[in-house]
Amino acid sequence: MPVVKPSILRWARESAGLSLEEAAAKVGIRDARGVPGEDRLLALETEEGEVSRPVLLKMAKVYRRPLVSFYLEEPPVRGDRGEDFRTLPDQHTAGEPLVDALVRDIRSRQAMVRAVLVEEEEAQPLAFVSSMSRNDGVGPVLASIRKTLGLDLAAFRAQGSAEAAFSMLRRQVEMAGVYVLLIGNLGSHHSAIDVDAFRGFALADPIAPFVVINDQDAKTAWSFTLLHEVAHLWIGATGVSGGHIEGATEQFCNDVASSFLLPEGELNQLRVQLGDEAQIARQITEFANERLVSRSLVAYRLFRAGALDQAAWRNLTETFKGEWLRNRAAQRERARAQDGGPNYYIIRRHRLGSALLSFVARNMSEGVLTPTRAGKLLGVKPRSVHPLLSGASLSVEQGA
Repeated sequence: MPVVKPSILRWARESAGLSLEEAAAKVGIRDARGVPGEDRLLALETEEGEVSRPVLLKMAKVYRRPLVSFYLEEPPVRGDRGEDFRTLPDQHTAGEPLVDALVRDIRSRQAMVRAVLVEEEEAQPLAFVSSMSRNDGVGPVLASIRKTLGLDLAAFRAQGSAEAAFSMLRRQVEMAGVYVLLIGNLGSHHSAIDVDAFRGFALADPIAPFVVINDQDAKTAWSFTLLHEVAHLWIGATGVSGGHIEGATEQFCNDVASSFLLPEGELNQLRVQLGDEAQIARQITEFANERLVSRSLVAYRLFRAGALDQAAWRNLTETFKGEWLRNRAAQRERARAQDGGPNYYIIRRHRLGSALLSFVARNMSEGVLTPTRAGKLLGVKPRSVHPLLSGASLSVEQGA
């Protein structure tokens, strides 16, 4: 029987973002004969013990790794994220293993979608993916995105709320052939990925482009992130995006997204006076709410326009983030105090998006996908596939 190398056990645990104490508790390695569970796990990871098959099976489940990966000769290199656009070391957080796990999951799903499209001879390369570059400039790239997706700012704002406006924008992006997912954890709130670790992820594949938005972020920020990642698709830049703008690609994609949501002519209407940040915050709040965008976006645009210095911009951004975190905590507390809550399948459908749901439903009905493969694509157990699809609105016509 193949031997599991200790270095593989350590790699699997660390890449899952678990400490020795956390992993021992989740795997079920308990204290025994006066030896703490975490020390017993450490022994397995340092060539002082042998892992049993039941424990290995539990590790595979807890660490979210296929069983075969535990029989590798050596730990693999970090999952291919494409380019990591969070270029500075201090932008990387304790959530990095979770980001890696998410990227692996999305790449796996995207590869399955692509393979089915190719096998069924439905693979139609999307002309807009990698059609332009940063050298073309913000204006021309935005113009191309507007034309291809049929974007209209007045229609966006007429939706009445940031969430409704995002839904409209998402629908237009999905109709063009992009799969847009809202994912901010690895299946439970215990594995939630903070927005400081990642805000979005784009896979610039011409056959099956994917965009992932961290739904742990404020809903007012979702439209900006979606447009930002769409800009990544246009310039063919696969990779993970964060909340920092130091990199040239991030700054460019930020400028494309913000130029649509907040045209320069409108920004000039907002006059701020440096010194009174509380007054500036009130002005930005009112201005942002009228336009269904986040306050952080308005502050960013003021900074880029020279109306705010870097210190004021960063202070305001931290203020807005703090207020949002407090409001989110209060909302969650109220939700816990109430009976019931949103239906599991409704939430799951919203996160997966109509494009992926329609793809799975169509290929299941044609016998191309089994419930097991469909479950892997949707991130649910096979028995949950039919209930998930049965109540979904599957009206997206991709590539239209």
